[in-house]
Amino acid sequence: MTPTSLLILAAAGLFAGILAGFLGIGGGTVLVPFLVAFKYTPVQAVGTSSLSILITAISGSIQNWRMGFFSWQRVLAIGFPAVVTAQIGVWIASRIRPSFLLVAFALLLLLNIYLVDLRQRLNARESVGDREHTQSPIAKSIARIATGGAAGILAGLFGVGGGVIMVPLQMLLLAEPIKAAVQTSLGVVVITGMSACVGHFLKGNVLLLEGLILGCGGFLGSQISTRFLPKLPDEIVSLAFRALLAILSIYVCWQAWQKYNINQ
Repeated sequence: MTPTSLLILAAAGLFAGILAGFLGIGGGTVLVPFLVAFKYTPVQAVGTSSLSILITAISGSIQNWRMGFFSWQRVLAIGFPAVVTAQIGVWIASRIRPSFLLVAFALLLLLNIYLVDLRQRLNARESVGDREHTQSPIAKSIARIATGGAAGILAGLFGVGGGVIMVPLQMLLLAEPIKAAVQTSLGVVVITGMSACVGHFLKGNVLLLEGLILGCGGFLGSQISTRFLPKLPDEIVSLAFRALLAILSIYVCWQAWQKYNINQ
């Protein structure tokens, strides 16, 4: 690997880390398409991304904890179901065609744009406080299990840490404001990333050098962004989240089309 390649990987990790702190995603939504563009196979991109995500999420969560924006109760309630289901995602990722894997990833991104928009429309009809008051503890527990389970499968399948689904699901099912959902999501990504990374490592999908370089860049980037997140309006964070998902979904579809044509 050339020094230029190392520098590019570190810069990509830095950018992904900044997005992780701002948007509550592990950075895999950026890193997986990036690694695919660098001619790594989709399953290598997913596995290597999971290592970088783990390092980045640990960094951002430590900073959130130091600033008093970290809830162990919320993180563990969502994180434990994700540990189990992440291995299901790893198993599926190893058995699906690369072009299909990329198309499914793009559809996931588009789905999340809809989920965030849906939650905002619900917020316009009723206040968050009223919704939390009417939600029973059993309903909240079920919602957290569903959120964690979905996040775990996606972490193993797509190498994304699960944040892209956790943020909108927390807003939709648990009536969390977006910044609280982002901060909790980043903590859960530590758990999902660890589970997915171990699963992919055992299957030989993790490229250690690339993953560590990306992770070091992400470590620094998440330290920067988590310091600024509490100062941003919810509308700005939401707009940035949806814009990122839209751009990446178009790019990933293009990559899937190219791989499909090559395999024909």
